[in-house]
Amino acid sequence: MQYEVKNIFSSVRNARQIVEVPGSKSITARALLIAALAEGKSLLYGGQLSDDCSTFIEAVRSLGIGVEVGSDCIAVEGCGGKLPVASGEIYVGSAGTAARFLTALCALQDGRFTLTSSPQMMRRPQRPLIEALVSLGARFEFLGEEYCFPFVVQGTSSPADEVTVNIEKSSQFLSALLMSAVCAGKPLTIRTVGNHGMDYVKMTLDMMWSFGVTAEEGDGCYTVFGGYEAKRYEIEPDISAACYFYAMNKILGTEISVRGVMKHTMQGDMKFIEILKDFDGGVIDMSAFSDQALTMAAVAPYLSRPTTIVGVKHIRGQECDRIASISKNLAALGVRCEEFDDGVTIYPSEPHGGHIDTFGDHRVAMSFAVTGLRCDGVVIDNAEVCSKTFKEYFDVLDDLVCSLTAE
Repeated sequence: MQYEVKNIFSSVRNARQIVEVPGSKSITARALLIAALAEGKSLLYGGQLSDDCSTFIEAVRSLGIGVEVGSDCIAVEGCGGKLPVASGEIYVGSAGTAARFLTALCALQDGRFTLTSSPQMMRRPQRPLIEALVSLGARFEFLGEEYCFPFVVQGTSSPADEVTVNIEKSSQFLSALLMSAVCAGKPLTIRTVGNHGMDYVKMTLDMMWSFGVTAEEGDGCYTVFGGYEAKRYEIEPDISAACYFYAMNKILGTEISVRGVMKHTMQGDMKFIEILKDFDGGVIDMSAFSDQALTMAAVAPYLSRPTTIVGVKHIRGQECDRIASISKNLAALGVRCEEFDDGVTIYPSEPHGGHIDTFGDHRVAMSFAVTGLRCDGVVIDNAEVCSKTFKEYFDVLDDLVCSLTAE
């Protein structure tokens, strides 16, 4: 579908508004995996049911885990670390969390599993995780390009005592190994090379602790002990989704807040909300909250000084080449933008109307809708891609626009 954004810059009458966003995708995915490996039934409240999370739920079910989705919670019947099936076919779609987390789980089980994905996921990096799992004793048979989906994994029931993983491209590789380490049936030591997105690793460790598993940490080395116990768990609102609404405040002078968002959160994107309050251009390293590079790019034309986003080379390998998408779409709106290897420089401009090419990426669609709230004629092509993480985004935006401009 196409979505034409309404320019409301001169029409805001009710600046103070509250909106709601889904539960955190990152927390939901981790909670689903941990609950699946726990002993007993867990109840997960506030979980996200976007395309990514629904795909994750179906993938977990295909591994013999009972998952019931109710009106207010997701009930997961855990397996105590040992899957009830020795084979299966698992589809991970375009969900990076499902892709990495379930690959590690299957590699640490006594069984043979076929994992398939969307074409988009076939292009995303998996090699560092797969190499680590092979060193633990798993075997992989690639059904297409080497180290990419789809593949068959023959898991190991007696893994090595320790493993090294390179996390320069994604901290999800480490999170995947940490959470599934309990399947080894013994203490497992994970050594890391590189540094990337460590707020998400801290989130993983905090959640593991909540479900009863400890990890000793020091100098980039983690040793995991114990097993998970089922529990009732509350999932925070998705800060990544909330950021779009706080970004609107920056360019509209509004006071929009998101229900349930607290300063003390496990989610690293809260840094973006804090930084944005006083940011008016300059150089910003977004490596620690790179999902918001597109959001920053969406508001940067309206700032007083040029904005240079650095530290985000890895986002070229996400749902699309996000750096290239920033450059192309800003150019379509008449904004001067210089692209380089690990980021962009965006100059103060007066954007005009134009069509936004989403490249099948949910964050492109949601981010550039923010830009259009302050200029005429911005049209988001294939806006439905937002369903990957926030199905109701444009409905929420429509309701918000009505509330902000109501007489």
